[in-house]
Amino acid sequence: MTPLVRNRLIAVAALLVAGAGLAFVAFGNIGENLVYYWSPTEMIGQGERAYGPTIRLGGVVKPGSIEWNEAHTTLQFRVASDHTPESASVLVRSTEVPPQMFRAGIGVVVEGTYDASQVFSSNRLMVNHSNEYRPPKPGEEPRKWQETIEGSTTASAATGAQ
Repeated sequence: MTPLVRNRLIAVAALLVAGAGLAFVAFGNIGENLVYYWSPTEMIGQGERAYGPTIRLGGVVKPGSIEWNEAHTTLQFRVASDHTPESASVLVRSTEVPPQMFRAGIGVVVEGTYDASQVFSSNRLMVNHSNEYRPPKPGEEPRKWQETIEGSTTASAATGAQ
């Protein structure tokens, strides 16, 4: 076998291996690894199809819906499609401490799963915010976010809203 033929065989074999790898990635089970990004209106509209897969739910925190249980580190709130009172909303439960900027009316993206009991179980909570950074003021404590949550919990308890 001449060096030219050997080099061509190696090149063809390398191309076949690369093509097989690309085909596996393109046509394999990539659909199982997709994360859908939906608003509450879109997710509710999907019906039973929304149950189970990992979803990123984006919207705004509905005012008066935040309930924070510090003893169990449980956060419960409603994500609405927009700021109007009649907009569609979904109940979200999270077991993580929310970001410092979390409050009623702020835009959020939560990642998790939706189940048949109409509850979205979140394992990741992100807030939408501007790109402007404001350093903490002198004497400001890092747990400032709790005041926002406690304030809205007190407000929701006073109004009886959820």
